[in-house]
Amino acid sequence: MELEVDTRSPVPSYEQIRHQITKLVLTGVLQPGIQLPPIRRLAGHLGLSNGVVARAYKELEREGTVISEGKKGTTIAPRRIPADSGNQNHERDQLLLEGAVKYAALAHSLGFGAPDAQDALKRALDPNFLGAPGSGILDQIVDQVGPTLRRTTSPI
Repeated sequence: MELEVDTRSPVPSYEQIRHQITKLVLTGVLQPGIQLPPIRRLAGHLGLSNGVVARAYKELEREGTVISEGKKGTTIAPRRIPADSGNQNHERDQLLLEGAVKYAALAHSLGFGAPDAQDALKRALDPNFLGAPGSGILDQIVDQVGPTLRRTTSPI
């Protein structure tokens, strides 16, 4: 898991953490049941106060992304079918649209039309496709991400 916090951004640090963890969950990098780093450890790695990370975790728990179990830690919550049009659903929709735009641009740049692009997408979504989660290919990519955590600052 790689998190970056830009301490000079107008976006509060806790919100940057919340957004990035939500994105990792929605894209499948963080699967249900995965334990997040303890607050103190994550805060130390990012060079932030414990309170900033605690607030991010509390926001994630409030929206149903994680489950906090006291001394047992904080884990990614089981997936649920979105029932409301809350903030997480908006982010989820936005991530899907961003991916679709990138995919459409790639297909177009390779000379494929909409029917071919749609066919390739259908094949990729097929659970028997070789690149499907659990098949090994995507798992290897996710494993390469590794547990990298860093704090960044933007140039003045």
